[in-house]
Amino acid sequence: MLLLTGFMSVTVSCDHQEELPPNILFILVDDLGYYDLSHTGSKFHQTPNSDRIAQMGMEFTNGYANSPVCSPARASFMTGQYPSRHGITDWIGALTGEEWREHNRHTRMLPPLNTEYLSQDHITLAGALQDAGYITFLAGKWHIGGEGSMPEDHGFKINFGGGSFGSPPGGFFDPYTNPYMENRDPGEQLSFRLADETVSFFNEYHPRKTGKPFFAKLSFYAVHSPLQTSYERWKTYRDRADSLGIAEYGFEMGRYLPVRTVQDNPLYGGLVQDMDTAVGHVLNGLKELDLDENTIIVFTSDHGGVSSGDAFATSNLPLRSGKGSLFEGGIRIPLFIAAPGIIPPGTSSGEPVTGTDLFPTLLDMAGLPLLPDQHIDGVSLKPIFDGGTIQDRPLFWHYPHYSNQDSRPSSAVRKGDWKLIYDYETEEPELYNLRSDIMESRNLSQQFPHKTESLKSMLIDHLNENNALFPVPDPEYSPQAERNRLQRVKENRMANLERRRLLFLSPDFDPENNWWGSQPDK
Repeated sequence: MLLLTGFMSVTVSCDHQEELPPNILFILVDDLGYYDLSHTGSKFHQTPNSDRIAQMGMEFTNGYANSPVCSPARASFMTGQYPSRHGITDWIGALTGEEWREHNRHTRMLPPLNTEYLSQDHITLAGALQDAGYITFLAGKWHIGGEGSMPEDHGFKINFGGGSFGSPPGGFFDPYTNPYMENRDPGEQLSFRLADETVSFFNEYHPRKTGKPFFAKLSFYAVHSPLQTSYERWKTYRDRADSLGIAEYGFEMGRYLPVRTVQDNPLYGGLVQDMDTAVGHVLNGLKELDLDENTIIVFTSDHGGVSSGDAFATSNLPLRSGKGSLFEGGIRIPLFIAAPGIIPPGTSSGEPVTGTDLFPTLLDMAGLPLLPDQHIDGVSLKPIFDGGTIQDRPLFWHYPHYSNQDSRPSSAVRKGDWKLIYDYETEEPELYNLRSDIMESRNLSQQFPHKTESLKSMLIDHLNENNALFPVPDPEYSPQAERNRLQRVKENRMANLERRRLLFLSPDFDPENNWWGSQPDK
């Protein structure tokens, strides 16, 4: 199924490849929830290849994205800075200010402006590695800027498929209609194609040929909507849902929208497994090219899974909520780092870590000088690999927007086991102890007023130091209009979602489009 292109014998131009700094493979999955992998606890999805990376190295069980939506989190990976500092606080293209009213959500507040591109003033992770002699490559999603702020403007020598868009143009099957990649084989799956191009890059720019290490970022468009998969994948997961027992109901009402409570979507299951199969192709490519012993691998997601809004794809339970929310379901992510000879295999750490930490960590692991003025909000995790610790510190989030999902504008801070979320609508803090309450079901702000005030002050100081922008009350707000809308959602949207859920699980389901073009000869 996978085309392993360009596997030719490698000409040796560097007799001592092992003396080069390590290669780096950064695998970033879009919209993948913490519990979407079999390794992290999914009983529905089967992900042996992604799981293998955790088994090869270290799993961070308290790994976090820097935002509950894509563009800010991706900018934080690249800059080592919080969204409150680099200024991209919502996905690029989101409506802000008075334009927000066009959604007819009738919300109490108007979200602030959002920076629409990553400034070239930043030294990005790719740029720092390129300056150090690495050959840099991106395959897949970018979505942190358009013309003037493309991957090539931020340190990537090669860009295959990355543009200003957040979902795959043309969908997940060739023809893709992506202006930054050519179509190749009608019906070919996009995740496979991105993996295949990554392996081709390994071969063409093999360190034995170039005398240089490489940095490859495989940035899947999966598992973002649209949810598209082949008949074979759908049937595998439809049958799997049936064998596990199809729940009578799959949703409950959240603040603004229904929230999925079960993992049983066979289209999403197929898309997850397509991504995982592509990961296996890349891992096998490293091994066959004799690169596996000198390559650092990072595997992670840009934020939590989509339990509400968009395609209502997955459940993040026992984590609360999902993409778009600062509850754990929206920001806790799978994070695995493997590095032969550096990280003992099969290890784990419960240290709270975040996307901004990857920039200094990878520089440190490559033996390169750190750039503390750039990755100011990250720390190197290398001491943890040796059994040590990192300095105790707070982690911050700032999402002053309404998401497409089920959330309100808010900011948050975690320090130790304690997490505080400040809701800009209610102007009230919510305090949770994550060690005893991973579901964030018990607001302890009244029980622990001193802890609440301490974390709130810490959060306010951080936001003020970074000149963060905040939502403002909408003078045209109508409580009755908002109540009417929410009533319509409760009465109509929930029932429609349950009907669609059962339709996808019906043995006779057929999207009547040749399974999104995955079967071009039928």
